[in-house]
Amino acid sequence: MYQILIVEDDITIASLLNENIKKWGFDSSYVSDFNHILEEYQTKKPHLILLDISLPFYNGYYWCSELRKISNVPIIFLSSHSENLDIVMAMNMGGDDYITKPFSLDIVIAKIQAVLRRTYAYYQELHTLEVNGVLLNLNDTSLSYQNTKIELTKNEFKIIRLLMEKKNEIVSREEIMKSLWDSDSFIDDNTLTVNVNRLRKKLEDKGLFDFILTKKGMGYLVHD
Repeated sequence: MYQILIVEDDITIASLLNENIKKWGFDSSYVSDFNHILEEYQTKKPHLILLDISLPFYNGYYWCSELRKISNVPIIFLSSHSENLDIVMAMNMGGDDYITKPFSLDIVIAKIQAVLRRTYAYYQELHTLEVNGVLLNLNDTSLSYQNTKIELTKNEFKIIRLLMEKKNEIVSREEIMKSLWDSDSFIDDNTLTVNVNRLRKKLEDKGLFDFILTKKGMGYLVHD
């Protein structure tokens, strides 16, 4: 999982970025001690840094210069300044991109993904499905809710993936069973019921009640 480190003086913006980045399947954290940014970098070893220019003690240009002495980690600058001189200076200091405040969270995610694609040859775009704050990571087959990961079996993953892909649609038991037939064991009607009940129990243990609805005589439904 890709690690993103946020270096942002405004705690409200830092928290908002942190929450949104995690929703996209990245691991994210933000700096609270601006005296020890290099130490934070060396501890977290992030794949990418979002770096505000206006920071306490030393500005983002200084920290970019210091980071470049020890690392080529991608750096995206954040700033309320939109003048060409600021952007040129950020790029010359070793920045990989520049985002002007106020910004769209969608733009931030798009730029993060673009920079990661350009930087890491092994990069594979993280794919997630999201319904009502529930995130299904298609790369590691895990489910997350309120920053808590729920480990799934192969069959549980296939069931919840199909239901989330077809959210707001009733998915018949027959369709679900067909999607499971390529697994190691044959899935019959009773086995499907056991798998769904086990999956529901895992969700309920994390406070997710009625996430999977039963439509009697028709199938199952996940809706937003």
